[in-house]
Amino acid sequence: MSNPRWQGIFPAVTTKFHSNERIDATGTARHIDFQIRNGIHGVVTCGSLGEASTLTLEEKIEVTRIAVETSNGRVPVLANVSETSTREALRYIDGANNVGVAGFMVMPSVIYVADAREAMANVRAMAHAAQKPLMVYNNPVAYRVDLKPEHMLELADCEQVVAIKESTGDIRRITDLRNTVGNRYQLFCGVDDLAFEAMALGCDGLLAGVGCAFPRETVALYDLMKSGQWAEALALYQWMTPLLHLDVSNKLVQNLKLIDALVGVGTEHVRLPRMPLVGAEREFVTAVVQKALATRPAKYRSVD
Repeated sequence: MSNPRWQGIFPAVTTKFHSNERIDATGTARHIDFQIRNGIHGVVTCGSLGEASTLTLEEKIEVTRIAVETSNGRVPVLANVSETSTREALRYIDGANNVGVAGFMVMPSVIYVADAREAMANVRAMAHAAQKPLMVYNNPVAYRVDLKPEHMLELADCEQVVAIKESTGDIRRITDLRNTVGNRYQLFCGVDDLAFEAMALGCDGLLAGVGCAFPRETVALYDLMKSGQWAEALALYQWMTPLLHLDVSNKLVQNLKLIDALVGVGTEHVRLPRMPLVGAEREFVTAVVQKALATRPAKYRSVD
Protein backbone atom coordinates (compact mmCIF):
# COMPACT_ATOMS: atom_id res chain seq x y z
CA MET A 1 0.00 0.00 0.00
CA SER A 2 1.43 3.40 -0.97
CA ASN A 3 1.82 6.14 1.66
CA PRO A 4 -0.32 9.16 0.71
CA ARG A 5 2.02 11.57 2.59
CA TRP A 6 -0.82 13.68 3.94
CA GLN A 7 0.22 17.22 4.80
CA GLY A 8 -1.25 20.67 5.29
CA ILE A 9 -4.44 21.79 6.99
CA PHE A 10 -7.02 19.12 7.81
CA PRO A 11 -9.97 20.69 9.67
CA ALA A 12 -11.77 18.47 12.15
CA VAL A 13 -15.13 19.61 10.86
CA THR A 14 -18.14 20.39 13.01
CA THR A 15 -21.34 18.44 12.39
CA LYS A 16 -24.18 20.79 11.53
CA PHE A 17 -27.58 20.23 13.16
CA HIS A 18 -31.03 21.72 12.81
CA SER A 19 -32.62 23.19 15.94
CA ASN A 20 -34.37 19.84 16.53
CA GLU A 21 -30.96 18.07 16.66
CA ARG A 22 -31.39 16.33 13.31
CA ILE A 23 -28.35 16.38 11.04
CA ASP A 24 -28.32 19.38 8.72
CA ALA A 25 -26.99 17.73 5.57
CA THR A 26 -27.13 20.91 3.50
CA GLY A 27 -25.39 22.98 6.16
CA THR A 28 -22.70 20.35 6.68
CA ALA A 29 -22.01 20.12 2.95
CA ARG A 30 -21.96 23.90 2.57
CA HIS A 31 -19.44 24.31 5.37
CA ILE A 32 -17.13 21.61 4.02
CA ASP A 33 -17.28 23.14 0.55
CA PHE A 34 -16.46 26.57 2.04
CA GLN A 35 -13.32 25.14 3.59
CA ILE A 36 -12.21 23.31 0.46
CA ARG A 37 -12.68 26.43 -1.67
CA ASN A 38 -10.46 28.28 0.79
CA GLY A 39 -7.58 25.90 0.27
CA ILE A 40 -7.63 23.29 3.03
CA HIS A 41 -5.85 20.05 2.21
CA GLY A 42 -8.09 17.41 3.79
CA VAL A 43 -11.16 16.87 5.98
CA VAL A 44 -11.70 14.79 9.12
CA THR A 45 -15.29 13.93 10.00
CA CYS A 46 -16.94 12.97 13.28
CA GLY A 47 -14.14 13.77 15.65
CA SER A 48 -14.54 15.23 19.14
CA LEU A 49 -15.32 18.60 17.55
CA GLY A 50 -17.80 16.82 15.28
CA GLU A 51 -19.72 15.63 18.38
CA ALA A 52 -19.02 11.99 17.63
CA SER A 53 -20.12 10.90 21.09
CA THR A 54 -23.68 12.08 20.33
CA LEU A 55 -23.96 10.43 16.91
CA THR A 56 -25.20 6.94 16.12
CA LEU A 57 -23.14 4.68 13.89
CA GLU A 58 -25.57 5.31 11.04
CA GLU A 59 -25.32 9.07 11.52
CA LYS A 60 -21.52 8.98 11.48
CA ILE A 61 -21.61 7.10 8.19
CA GLU A 62 -24.12 9.62 6.84
CA VAL A 63 -21.93 12.60 7.79
CA THR A 64 -18.94 10.87 6.22
CA ARG A 65 -20.93 10.22 3.03
CA ILE A 66 -21.87 13.91 2.88
CA ALA A 67 -18.21 14.87 3.19
CA VAL A 68 -17.06 12.40 0.53
CA GLU A 69 -19.72 13.56 -1.93
CA THR A 70 -19.03 17.23 -1.21
CA SER A 71 -15.29 16.81 -1.62
CA ASN A 72 -15.79 14.93 -4.89
CA GLY A 73 -12.12 14.02 -4.94
CA ARG A 74 -10.82 17.55 -4.33
CA VAL A 75 -9.27 16.63 -0.96
CA PRO A 76 -9.02 13.39 1.02
CA VAL A 77 -11.76 12.72 3.56
CA LEU A 78 -10.78 10.83 6.71
CA ALA A 79 -13.38 9.30 9.01
CA ASN A 80 -12.55 9.57 12.69
CA VAL A 81 -13.03 6.30 14.58
CA SER A 82 -13.69 6.72 18.32
CA GLU A 83 -15.95 3.85 19.33
CA THR A 84 -16.37 2.17 22.70
CA SER A 85 -14.97 -1.16 21.50
CA THR A 86 -12.84 -2.57 18.73
CA ARG A 87 -15.89 -4.52 17.56
CA GLU A 88 -17.88 -1.31 17.01
CA ALA A 89 -14.87 0.39 15.45
CA LEU A 90 -14.67 -2.33 12.80
CA ARG A 91 -18.37 -1.93 12.01
CA TYR A 92 -17.87 1.79 11.50
CA ILE A 93 -14.77 1.26 9.37
CA ASP A 94 -16.71 -1.09 7.12
CA GLY A 95 -19.50 1.45 6.68
CA ALA A 96 -17.12 4.33 6.03
CA ASN A 97 -15.17 2.27 3.50
CA ASN A 98 -18.44 1.62 1.68
CA VAL A 99 -19.01 5.37 1.19
CA GLY A 100 -15.51 5.89 -0.18
CA VAL A 101 -13.33 7.50 2.47
CA ALA A 102 -9.65 8.03 1.65
CA GLY A 103 -8.57 6.87 5.09
CA PHE A 104 -9.18 7.04 8.82
CA MET A 105 -8.12 8.86 11.94
CA VAL A 106 -8.24 6.34 14.78
CA MET A 107 -8.43 6.77 18.53
CA PRO A 108 -8.24 4.39 21.48
CA SER A 109 -11.53 2.81 22.39
CA VAL A 110 -13.22 5.52 24.44
CA ILE A 111 -14.37 5.09 28.05
CA TYR A 112 -12.00 2.20 28.83
CA VAL A 113 -8.45 3.41 29.50
CA ALA A 114 -6.31 0.91 27.62
CA ASP A 115 -2.65 0.26 28.35
CA ALA A 116 -0.13 0.50 25.51
CA ARG A 117 -0.37 -3.20 24.62
CA GLU A 118 -4.14 -3.00 24.29
CA ALA A 119 -4.06 0.32 22.45
CA MET A 120 -1.54 -0.94 19.90
CA ALA A 121 -3.58 -4.11 19.35
CA ASN A 122 -6.63 -1.92 18.76
CA VAL A 123 -4.74 0.14 16.16
CA ARG A 124 -3.57 -3.01 14.39
CA ALA A 125 -7.08 -4.44 14.30
CA MET A 126 -8.47 -1.24 12.80
CA ALA A 127 -5.63 -1.04 10.29
CA HIS A 128 -6.25 -4.61 9.16
CA ALA A 129 -9.95 -3.94 8.74
CA ALA A 130 -9.49 -0.62 6.99
CA GLN A 131 -6.87 -1.61 4.42
CA LYS A 132 -6.53 2.16 3.91
CA PRO A 133 -4.14 4.72 5.40
CA LEU A 134 -4.57 5.55 9.07
CA MET A 135 -3.65 8.53 11.22
CA VAL A 136 -3.28 7.64 14.90
CA TYR A 137 -4.77 10.28 17.20
CA ASN A 138 -2.74 10.51 20.40
CA ASN A 139 -4.43 12.64 23.06
CA PRO A 140 -3.63 11.43 26.58
CA VAL A 141 -4.96 14.69 28.05
CA ALA A 142 -8.52 13.89 26.95
CA TYR A 143 -8.47 10.09 26.60
CA ARG A 144 -5.80 9.05 29.14
CA VAL A 145 -4.08 6.69 26.70
CA ASP A 146 -0.60 7.69 25.58
CA LEU A 147 1.09 6.02 22.63
CA LYS A 148 4.64 7.24 23.16
CA PRO A 149 7.43 7.42 20.57
CA GLU A 150 8.65 3.94 21.48
CA HIS A 151 5.15 2.55 20.89
CA MET A 152 4.92 4.26 17.49
CA LEU A 153 8.28 2.71 16.65
CA GLU A 154 6.81 -0.68 17.50
CA LEU A 155 3.85 0.04 15.20
CA ALA A 156 6.14 1.03 12.33
CA ASP A 157 5.73 -2.40 10.73
CA CYS A 158 1.99 -1.73 10.25
CA GLU A 159 1.98 -0.29 6.75
CA GLN A 160 -1.51 1.22 6.97
CA VAL A 161 -0.41 3.56 9.79
CA VAL A 162 1.02 6.56 7.96
CA ALA A 163 0.48 9.57 10.24
CA ILE A 164 0.19 10.71 13.85
CA LYS A 165 -2.01 13.46 15.25
CA GLU A 166 -0.03 14.52 18.28
CA SER A 167 -2.08 16.21 21.01
CA THR A 168 -0.21 15.71 24.27
CA GLY A 169 0.18 19.47 24.62
CA ASP A 170 3.90 18.87 25.26
CA ILE A 171 5.72 20.43 22.33
CA ARG A 172 8.81 18.39 23.16
CA ARG A 173 6.98 15.29 21.94
CA ILE A 174 7.38 16.42 18.30
CA THR A 175 11.18 16.28 18.48
CA ASP A 176 11.10 13.08 20.52
CA LEU A 177 8.95 11.47 17.83
CA ARG A 178 11.24 12.60 15.02
CA ASN A 179 14.30 11.37 16.88
CA THR A 180 12.67 7.99 17.52
CA VAL A 181 10.75 7.25 14.30
CA GLY A 182 12.47 9.60 11.82
CA ASN A 183 10.26 10.28 8.84
CA ARG A 184 8.33 7.01 9.08
CA TYR A 185 5.12 8.94 9.82
CA GLN A 186 3.66 12.26 8.82
CA LEU A 187 3.26 14.33 11.98
CA PHE A 188 0.23 16.55 12.55
CA CYS A 189 -0.26 18.92 15.45
CA GLY A 190 -3.66 18.50 17.08
CA VAL A 191 -3.47 21.48 19.44
CA ASP A 192 -4.52 24.70 17.72
CA ASP A 193 -2.51 27.07 19.91
CA LEU A 194 0.72 25.14 19.36
CA ALA A 195 0.50 25.34 15.56
CA PHE A 196 3.43 27.70 15.01
CA GLU A 197 5.67 25.90 17.47
CA ALA A 198 4.83 22.46 16.08
CA MET A 199 5.38 23.42 12.46
CA ALA A 200 8.64 25.16 13.38
CA LEU A 201 9.76 21.80 14.77
CA GLY A 202 8.89 20.03 11.52
CA CYS A 203 5.25 18.96 11.76
CA ASP A 204 3.76 18.20 8.35
CA GLY A 205 0.37 19.67 9.08
CA LEU A 206 -2.32 20.78 11.49
CA LEU A 207 -5.59 19.15 12.52
CA ALA A 208 -7.37 22.45 12.77
CA GLY A 209 -10.35 23.48 14.88
CA VAL A 210 -10.55 27.26 14.43
CA GLY A 211 -9.63 26.61 10.80
CA CYS A 212 -13.26 25.60 10.31
CA ALA A 213 -14.22 29.29 10.43
CA PHE A 214 -10.93 30.77 9.23
CA PRO A 215 -9.62 28.28 6.67
CA ARG A 216 -7.69 30.62 4.38
CA GLU A 217 -5.88 32.24 7.28
CA THR A 218 -4.95 28.81 8.63
CA VAL A 219 -3.68 27.66 5.23
CA ALA A 220 -1.69 30.91 4.94
CA LEU A 221 0.01 30.17 8.26
CA TYR A 222 1.00 26.72 7.00
CA ASP A 223 2.28 28.11 3.69
CA LEU A 224 4.32 30.82 5.40
CA MET A 225 5.86 28.33 7.81
CA LYS A 226 6.76 25.89 5.05
CA SER A 227 8.39 28.65 3.00
CA GLY A 228 10.42 29.92 5.95
CA GLN A 229 8.71 33.30 6.17
CA TRP A 230 8.91 33.20 9.94
CA ALA A 231 8.26 36.86 10.78
CA GLU A 232 5.12 37.06 8.64
CA ALA A 233 3.94 33.71 9.96
CA LEU A 234 4.49 34.84 13.54
CA ALA A 235 2.48 38.03 13.04
CA LEU A 236 -0.41 36.03 11.58
CA TYR A 237 -0.17 33.47 14.39
CA GLN A 238 -0.23 36.17 17.04
CA TRP A 239 -3.43 37.55 15.51
CA MET A 240 -4.95 34.05 15.51
CA THR A 241 -3.81 32.93 18.96
CA PRO A 242 -6.71 34.34 21.05
CA LEU A 243 -9.04 32.44 18.71
CA LEU A 244 -6.88 29.32 18.86
CA HIS A 245 -7.05 29.25 22.67
CA LEU A 246 -10.82 28.66 22.32
CA ASP A 247 -10.13 25.24 20.81
CA VAL A 248 -8.33 24.08 23.95
CA SER A 249 -11.34 23.88 26.23
CA ASN A 250 -13.91 21.44 27.55
CA LYS A 251 -16.40 23.56 25.63
CA LEU A 252 -14.51 23.59 22.36
CA VAL A 253 -17.64 22.49 20.44
CA GLN A 254 -19.77 25.34 21.78
CA ASN A 255 -16.88 27.80 21.40
CA LEU A 256 -16.16 26.91 17.79
CA LYS A 257 -19.79 26.69 16.75
CA LEU A 258 -20.33 30.16 18.20
CA ILE A 259 -17.31 31.31 16.17
CA ASP A 260 -18.90 29.77 13.05
CA ALA A 261 -22.13 31.66 13.73
CA LEU A 262 -20.42 34.99 14.44
CA VAL A 263 -18.29 34.70 11.30
CA GLY A 264 -21.37 33.74 9.27
CA VAL A 265 -20.35 30.24 8.17
CA GLY A 266 -22.56 28.05 10.37
CA THR A 267 -24.99 27.74 13.24
CA GLU A 268 -24.67 27.16 16.97
CA HIS A 269 -26.96 24.13 17.15
CA VAL A 270 -25.48 21.38 19.33
CA ARG A 271 -26.85 18.15 20.74
CA LEU A 272 -27.81 17.82 24.38
CA PRO A 273 -26.34 17.56 26.92
CA ARG A 274 -24.29 20.33 25.30
CA MET A 275 -26.00 23.70 25.23
CA PRO A 276 -25.00 26.96 23.53
CA LEU A 277 -22.89 29.33 25.59
CA VAL A 278 -24.60 31.93 27.78
CA GLY A 279 -23.58 34.71 30.14
CA ALA A 280 -19.93 35.55 30.72
CA GLU A 281 -18.68 32.61 28.65
CA ARG A 282 -20.64 33.78 25.64
CA GLU A 283 -19.59 37.39 26.11
CA PHE A 284 -15.91 36.39 26.30
CA VAL A 285 -15.96 34.32 23.09
CA THR A 286 -17.95 37.00 21.30
CA ALA A 287 -15.44 39.67 22.31
CA VAL A 288 -12.50 37.56 21.11
CA VAL A 289 -14.16 36.95 17.74
CA GLN A 290 -15.24 40.56 17.29
CA LYS A 291 -11.71 41.78 17.96
CA ALA A 292 -10.31 39.23 15.53
CA LEU A 293 -12.76 40.30 12.82
CA ALA A 294 -11.97 43.97 13.41
CA THR A 295 -8.24 43.36 13.01
CA ARG A 296 -8.45 40.56 10.42
CA PRO A 297 -5.57 40.71 7.90
CA ALA A 298 -7.24 41.48 4.57
CA LYS A 299 -4.41 39.76 2.70
CA TYR A 300 -5.43 36.32 4.00
CA ARG A 301 -9.17 36.71 4.45
CA SER A 302 -11.28 33.62 3.74
CA VAL A 303 -13.80 34.00 0.94
CA ASP A 304 -17.46 33.02 1.26
